[in-house]
Amino acid sequence: MIQQRGFTLVEIAIVLVIIGILLGGVLKGRELIQNAKIASLAKSIDEIRAAINAYQDRYHAVPGDDKKAEKHISTLAATDVGDGDGRIEGDWYSTADKDESRKVWKHLRAAGFISGEGSDQPTHSFDNIIGVQWANLGTGYANAICLGYLTGDIAKLVDIRLDDGVATSGLVRAWGAKSDYVDTGTYHVCTKL
Repeated sequence: MIQQRGFTLVEIAIVLVIIGILLGGVLKGRELIQNAKIASLAKSIDEIRAAINAYQDRYHAVPGDDKKAEKHISTLAATDVGDGDGRIEGDWYSTADKDESRKVWKHLRAAGFISGEGSDQPTHSFDNIIGVQWANLGTGYANAICLGYLTGDIAKLVDIRLDDGVATSGLVRAWGAKSDYVDTGTYHVCTKL
């Protein structure tokens, strides 16, 4: 007769410890990736602010709103100019190239402050658009930058990193939010430029 032998408690414990270590590593890895993406969102805001400030320093005008853009940059046409009132008009998520909120990107790219071509909005680390517009963020009107289509948990972490973590107060706000962030919601997080 063949005698069958099972696993000892020590062998089972070792296997469970190894599985636990692997699961912990995977979960920690996901957390590290998510934290890196959130840090990238904050960096994107800083880089766009820097590009807009550099454009303003060089040309004494707000990109997208620059009424002399075609004179400043030879690759731009008369249809690429803004009205010069200091406001980036048009929705941050606009798809109409006539809007100043789209011309911003064309001006910044033509001036060499950001990479790419044309007036398409750049994308952020969670694979959606970044936009700019004139907006009232609860503290008065100003040119603002918005990170589009973030889940509630991510939007809250971005707000915590940059401000107070509350969707309806502070310098960072959820576009149109009436209450605090809900993890399963979708938000557009905006802040002054």
